[in-house]
Formats: sequence, C-alpha cells, structure tokens
Amino acid sequence: MSHVLIVGSGFAGLWAALGAARRIDELRPAADGVKVTVVSERPFHDIRVRNYEADLSDCRIPLEKLLDPVGVDHVVGEVTAIDVGARNVTAQHDGRTLVMGYDRLVLAAGSRVARPNIPGLAEFGFDVDTFDGARRLAGHLDTLAANPVTPGAGTVVVVGAGLTGIETACELPARLAAIFDGTVAPVVVLVDHHPQVGSDMGASARPVIETALSDNGIQVVTGVSVTSVDIGAVTLSSGDTVPTATVVWCAGMRANPLTAQLPVTLDRFGRLPVDDYLRVEAVPAVFAAGDVAAARVDDGHLSVMSCQHGRPMGRYAGYNVIGDLLGQPMRALRIPWYVTVLDLGPAGAVYTEGWDRDVVATGLMAKATKRTINTERIYPPLTGDRQRLLAAAAPDLQRRPTLGR
Repeated sequence: MSHVLIVGSGFAGLWAALGAARRIDELRPAADGVKVTVVSERPFHDIRVRNYEADLSDCRIPLEKLLDPVGVDHVVGEVTAIDVGARNVTAQHDGRTLVMGYDRLVLAAGSRVARPNIPGLAEFGFDVDTFDGARRLAGHLDTLAANPVTPGAGTVVVVGAGLTGIETACELPARLAAIFDGTVAPVVVLVDHHPQVGSDMGASARPVIETALSDNGIQVVTGVSVTSVDIGAVTLSSGDTVPTATVVWCAGMRANPLTAQLPVTLDRFGRLPVDDYLRVEAVPAVFAAGDVAAARVDDGHLSVMSCQHGRPMGRYAGYNVIGDLLGQPMRALRIPWYVTVLDLGPAGAVYTEGWDRDVVATGLMAKATKRTINTERIYPPLTGDRQRLLAAAAPDLQRRPTLGR
C-alpha cells in the first residue's frame, strides 16, 4: 500500500484530496494500492473567505460529507513536524502524538494572519482569520449592548485596509446598528500604515473603494500604525488614542510556519518554491498547494493567497501527486485570467479584471457576482454523491465569474 498524505483541509487541501481520489479512480486497477489521508486540526472544511460576514451558519462543512464518499481518510491533528528525510509527519491531538509516514506528501496547510508583537494585541485583539476567530468576534459584539456604556463601547477599530480589512469594515456598521438598536451610535475606524486604502487594488479601483467607505460611514485613518492595544483603547504611531471596545486585526498574511521545516528558501510570505507541477523544488516526494506555495500561474505572475488560486492549485496537486507516484503524466498549472471581487457592504462591490485590477463593474451588479462566488462557486458539492464530487475535482479551470451572477 502506498500512502499519500495531505496536510490541511482548506480550499487547497480539500481539492487536493478530491483531485487525488479522482485520479486514483481514473487509473484503476493500477492505483488500487494507493491510500489517501487528510490530516487537519479540525474535522471541517471552512469557507474561510466568508468570515467577515455576520451569518456563518453554512460556512463550516463536516469533512465526512466530502471525503467519505470518495474513500479518503481523515485524521484530526495539528501537524507540528515534517521530516522529509524519514518521510513522515508528526501531529498532536488530545495529548496524543501521531507519527504518519508517507510516500508522497501534499502540504496545503494554508496561511494565517500575521500578528506582530504589539503590546496588548494577543490579549485584546480579535480577527476573522478562522471560523472560530470570527465566532469569537461575533460573541464579543453580541455582548457589547449588555455592558455599561463606556467611551468607545460602540467603536470598532479595524487594522489593515487590504481586502479582508475593507470587507470586514464595510460589514460592521449594519451589524453594530442591529446590536445597539439605537442606544449607541456605532463607529467603525479603518486604520492602515499605507498612505491609501486598498494599496494592492490599483488606481482604477481605489476611488470606488474610498467612496464606498465614505458612504458606509467608515472613518479612515491612513499613514499610521498601531503601537499598543488595551482593553478600552488603541494607541497609534501618531500619538493619538482611539477609545474602543473592539480591535479587529486584518493586517497581513503569512504562510503556515510548517514551510520553514523544509530545506528550501522561502519567499517574503513564507511560501515554498514549486515547479509547474506543484512539486516543491529540491525536496523529493513533496508537493505544495494553496497559500503555502508560490506557484507560477502565467508567464509573469506568481499565485496569490486566495481561494481563486488555492482551489485549482489543490486540484492540480491532487492529480499530479498520484501521477508522480505511479509514473503517469502530470499537468502543468497555468491560470490565464485573474479577477478580484471586493465586497463593499451596503455600497455593493467592485469587480476588477487583470493584474492591474481594471474596474469592469461596481454596485449591485458586482455585488450579485460576489454573492454567487461566496455562496455557490467556491463550495464543493454537498449532496454526498461520489460522482459529483469526483467530477468537480477535475484538473480543469473554471471560467471567470459571470457579471451579475
């Protein structure tokens, strides 16, 4: 029996598992001796990109619904060590140590928000980086109206004006208004050290974003950083103090630190270099996909940390890891288009195309596309039907999203 081990059950990890199962199915009976196992900290596939939303009721999918029908095993455990020489990984779960060997490894452990060592951030800061983190924030917000009214009780400071920070900030005014029900005026402050919001969104989209933030009543403070966080305030590098009961940290992402255990040079995000087939360069028997991998998606660009790239990377990694194991053809990853659809809350959304992020739609039309992406396009089939799951895992690229839906 040959063993393919996949670390992670996010967008890349799930689709690597389904892609591997599909390729095994195609190569039977030669692939009958191949076993696939996913190891991840929780027995769920989380729709992570929706964590900024208020309603997360359908954003956590039990892995058994997705993996059991296609014959993929799942082990709950936090991977703490990878030994590429011995070809095994070590995981911890409920005080137990698990050591799992592999013939091929797919590292798809994702990324996490970068939390610098700012005084008070660990104790008093919230985030929407994970499902559990978003639920913790929601629980905190729900308690605010019941607490004594203090300066800053209705104020939320969102740190980081990238895509996640903007989407989170745009969602919050309506959430706070519903929580306080007129007893406290909600205030949302968006802080970023860059001189402008949406620094990666380009000149075409920035005016749309700035107008939406203004229309949503969000206060924007740029060109400053947070120097400390307390239970009732944040202090900025300008020396100003903002009274607040809630700080949401959305400033920057880093690849899972497991990447540092492989004997390669990482990029500035902590990502692994991979070839066109998603094999980690100079590390035999190891593939990487999603946010831990810096993959070339066209002649001039590397992948970005997004489900837009993580999902196809997972499918190709799953297909290729089985091909590599059994000496069968592999497929080079190429993604010829790139879009960004940014949710702007009540102000709609902005839809851009290309790496220069040229705006092609705004408002309700872009919002309809964002809603389709968030509730349909990025979901795996949920019927438990084996054939539908395998069909969805084909190493083919989806067409770019359709405007208006």
